[in-house]
Amino acid sequence: MKSFDLESLASAFGGEYVLGMKDLHSNACYLIYGRLEKGEGERLIRPGPGHEEILCAIDGPLTVHTGYGETILQRGSAIHIRQEEAFSISNPSNTSVVYILAGGNGWAPSDS
Repeated sequence: MKSFDLESLASAFGGEYVLGMKDLHSNACYLIYGRLEKGEGERLIRPGPGHEEILCAIDGPLTVHTGYGETILQRGSAIHIRQEEAFSISNPSNTSVVYILAGGNGWAPSDS
């Protein structure tokens, strides 16, 4: 078992770090740790082909911008994102905000 300091890694890589294939040696899942500084905005969120993600606001609100408008994702709340969905997030607060994206290969129900 290996531990990863995601906060330090995100700081070193511009505010976001993808814990995935290069660290885990697996395509089954990944986790993205991100931080948006106060007032920072419009970070694109888009799962790759065949993937789905869950976005969770960890310690503050996130504004979710879609083609249909905006919504606020409060601390501790999460949304599900499919591969065909793309949107951006921003930080409307006066403090930094941490979020987590957990993802993996999408599942499609069979026709039977």
